[in-house]
Amino acid sequence: MNSDKTKRKAVNRALIEQLMTNVGKISAIIEAQGNDIFGEVNLLSKDEINDYSLEFLELFVVVLQAGDEIDPEGVEFKALRQFFTVCSRQILMRGGTLDEFVRYIQFLQRVFLGNLEAEEGLDIQLIRDISLLLSNVFNDIILDVFHVYLQEKEKTIQAQQEELRQTATPITEIWDGVLTLPVIGSLDSSRTMVVMEKLLSRIESDRAQVVVIDVTGVVAIDSQVSHHLIQMIRAIGLMGATAILTGIRPDIARAITSLNIDLGAVTTRSTLSEGLKLAFRQMGIEVSGAGG
Repeated sequence: MNSDKTKRKAVNRALIEQLMTNVGKISAIIEAQGNDIFGEVNLLSKDEINDYSLEFLELFVVVLQAGDEIDPEGVEFKALRQFFTVCSRQILMRGGTLDEFVRYIQFLQRVFLGNLEAEEGLDIQLIRDISLLLSNVFNDIILDVFHVYLQEKEKTIQAQQEELRQTATPITEIWDGVLTLPVIGSLDSSRTMVVMEKLLSRIESDRAQVVVIDVTGVVAIDSQVSHHLIQMIRAIGLMGATAILTGIRPDIARAITSLNIDLGAVTTRSTLSEGLKLAFRQMGIEVSGAGG
């Protein structure tokens, strides 16, 4: 046990000494080769690559100096992780990918290992131990960055889904007091809440008296979708408006019947056109054709 601890301490000390002694050489290599990391894509400027790399070197030395072995839960290593989290987000925000950031990490690893192998007078076993230590650290960093990448992707997907929910249900005032709501796709609980909130707000602001809900674009209606539609229709009624449900195709009608869903109290029409005609009649609006 003591021998292992002594060995780790010796490896840490040797690596610190090697890095500090050759910081100038390492900086020169990074400056000379840094621009080739991302190819023609200018994700980081030459100065940024140099600054990031030297900051990493400083943080890494602090990690090594913190104890006889690297503590992944230590404050020093967390600071190193945070540094790479910020760096990776910077690359991702500029249109970079996880592969490109990993390429940058691997570049740093190659520089450190190459400098280590070029050092004269180091014991071969010590070089192997230091190489293993470096590999473990860089692998941990890549794993952390992978988690950050997944989190950012998840946030992006959620934002896109929310935007889609907001835009996939356009509410249009087709006439004074008459709103139309085309429902496209499927209705789940979260989307129903978004649509209902927007719809009730529009009923209030536009002083709507009739809302035509068109389900022509709904692929299929099951008990859950029907429940959400009924919820919406009831909410419209509570706002003092009348709901008209349109777009009930034969297959949807059969599905509703087979599910024993009672839409008897709901005003329905087969097409949006028929629903609008009914809405206009209820509002006392006369719309004549082009020849009328």
